[in-house]
Amino acid sequence: MGKSKAALPDLTKVIELKMDFTAARLQRGHLLLKQGKLDEAEDDFKKVLKSNPSENEEKEAQSQLIKSDEMQRLRSQALDAFENSDYIGAITSLDKILEVCVWDADLRELRAECFIKEGEPRKAISDLKAASKLKNDNTEAFYKISTLYYQLGDHELSLSEVRECLKLDQDHKRCFAHYKQVKKLNKLIESAEELIRDGRYTDATSKYESVMKTEPSVSEYTIRSKERICHCFSKDEKPVEAIRVCSEVLQMEPDNVNALKDRAEAYLIEEMYDEAIQDYETAQEHNENDQQIREGLEKAQRLLKQSQKRDYYKILGVKRNAKKQEIIKAYRKLAMQWHPDNFQNEEEKKKAEKKFIDIAAAKEVLSDPEMRKKFDDGEDPLDAESQQGGGGNPFHRSWNSWQGFNPFSSGGPFRFKFHFN
Repeated sequence: MGKSKAALPDLTKVIELKMDFTAARLQRGHLLLKQGKLDEAEDDFKKVLKSNPSENEEKEAQSQLIKSDEMQRLRSQALDAFENSDYIGAITSLDKILEVCVWDADLRELRAECFIKEGEPRKAISDLKAASKLKNDNTEAFYKISTLYYQLGDHELSLSEVRECLKLDQDHKRCFAHYKQVKKLNKLIESAEELIRDGRYTDATSKYESVMKTEPSVSEYTIRSKERICHCFSKDEKPVEAIRVCSEVLQMEPDNVNALKDRAEAYLIEEMYDEAIQDYETAQEHNENDQQIREGLEKAQRLLKQSQKRDYYKILGVKRNAKKQEIIKAYRKLAMQWHPDNFQNEEEKKKAEKKFIDIAAAKEVLSDPEMRKKFDDGEDPLDAESQQGGGGNPFHRSWNSWQGFNPFSSGGPFRFKFHFN
């Protein structure tokens, strides 16, 4: 059942009752060897050889003595290498020992220390987790695991492990101090994520700025916080801020897919389609199965193509994230400016008629939520109507059909005509 600690007292009792019971001594020697208790294991194997063993038992005892002697030599090498800061050499020796002494908690903790020195925290965590199970009340292992997870930016696992330490010793000073710090950080992050889920992006940004102030010394929290702030700015349609913060993240992590996606969305709002396409393509190289990336790339490509044709936002001189009130205001101003009745020269009047029709078309599309969504997705809803033969495009009609159009109404042709002085 793998419960060596429970087996040892029984084997010891058997040997006390029957000193020449070689099978029990051999079995106990095996367990002691696995636990890394090399001197005690060797003592058992030597006593087996002195107790008139069977041929198989003698072979087994001699084989295990040789193995134990090799483990003694490797352990000495590992300790020397560690003392001389040769952590790679120590790990090499410890790897070989732990293939045999699989239940030696001290050696696992030593190898974990070497992994930490070599910048391999996840391997260290694996050894420390094993050590926490092999050694009773191992608060030190739980503390180290928690601090390693914390350095890696995994605040939830860090909190879980430090709680295990406090279960064993609620007065453990380092665990309690660390627990307070992790709990505070964890609460801030959870609160920020809840705000993002509720669409309260400004408040979420403020929370993540607090995260960076709470833990300025661990770079992982700065990067993750900026990544989420970048996401908030992008979702809140603040493209300039989003591009700035996302770019800061991508300087530290050029392959950060989340930052690439959020910056690409910000580029779309800023009508920087080539840059958006480049970000989506880079993101797709690292995560080719992400549907959001694929859809974003297709949208950016459609918008780039669309921008080379008629762009209703440019016609009205508004941003892609403009509110309906801004669109109506821009439309009214331009409609007054370009109304053909304002022009006497025939050439100028024709130019104004074309301009006025484009302005009316832009207002029609952008003030209608459904049509605007189609346009934002890269499809011109007026062209689509024309292609489908749905009665023709009203904005492709002659100026005569728009005589009497009221730029201040919310709909199409109006009931009376303005006369401009």
